[in-house]
Amino acid sequence: MARDYASAVRAGAMAAGRLHRQLGTQALIEQQGGNVDVFGTIHALDLPLLLRPLKGLLGAYLSAPVPGVLVTTERPMSIQRFTAAHELGHFSMRHDPSLDDESILRRMPMSPEPGSQFQETEADAFAIAFMMPKWLIAQHCARQGWTVTDLRRPNIAYQLSLRIGASYEATCRTLVRYDLISSAIMRELLDTQPRSLKVDLLKDYRPENYRGDVWLLTERDEGVRLDGSRNDLFVLRLKEHSGGGYLWDLDQLIASGFAVVRDEREAFDVEAVGGPVVRRVTAAPEAARRGRMSLNERRPWQPAAAHASLTIDFDLTGPEQEGLSRAERRHLLEAA
Repeated sequence: MARDYASAVRAGAMAAGRLHRQLGTQALIEQQGGNVDVFGTIHALDLPLLLRPLKGLLGAYLSAPVPGVLVTTERPMSIQRFTAAHELGHFSMRHDPSLDDESILRRMPMSPEPGSQFQETEADAFAIAFMMPKWLIAQHCARQGWTVTDLRRPNIAYQLSLRIGASYEATCRTLVRYDLISSAIMRELLDTQPRSLKVDLLKDYRPENYRGDVWLLTERDEGVRLDGSRNDLFVLRLKEHSGGGYLWDLDQLIASGFAVVRDEREAFDVEAVGGPVVRRVTAAPEAARRGRMSLNERRPWQPAAAHASLTIDFDLTGPEQEGLSRAERRHLLEAA
């Protein structure tokens, strides 16, 4: 184990990098998009994991008689994922047993832990480097066309957090860690609460609550994989060539398992006549499920000829429920 804070951070980050290389994670995500599948990794490593309602704890790592992990069911999916990554760090670095409370979220690891034991610092650093590696942030920025300057905007930082599967706060702190924003910018970002960003995206649509996230999807999300929760909402902002008779087929969106709760058109170029507009559709999943969102932009009288299309694979069954992880349940179903 490391003997000082800086060495502990390096050791944790290096261990995460080795595991990514072992699993080929970067190449896989380059191919299909999405985030790092923490629970899938735990299952692939044959590390026993159970989800339980834990009182006063986010998770635990047990090393004897055989290694195993516990993760709480009483937190949002982003915190479940970070906790699982933290416990995976304990396992990967052959640590002593650990009972982990919310202090793992406060450290992140931004300050040394008290005393001379740096096991938790190593696990924190592992969790960040494994769940939120710099190359993952770079991939999503490249796909979306975001620059480093864009990351200073709360709405961009929020959408990035959804795509990497982390909380808004953890994402902002990680951007500082990678020297992509300054600490002062981070504090400004954290002054903006995610709820206000959700309200802005939804405009005059008011859901029953704001516990779910709100994804902004555009043509740049074509072919990606999204991992969300059953309470999430989606705002599709798509260029529509209605002047040429092309319309986005919302019946396909409904057939994909979504209810259209808001539909409007915005001017793409206020000075152009007959040019494209922006179709802004707010959609809510009808049920917690896995599936594919698919819709085409086409002329109603020429349904076979699509001008553009949007296809997104999604898993909206989160957060993790009591028992086995979703990844392990999928494996058991596929093997049956």
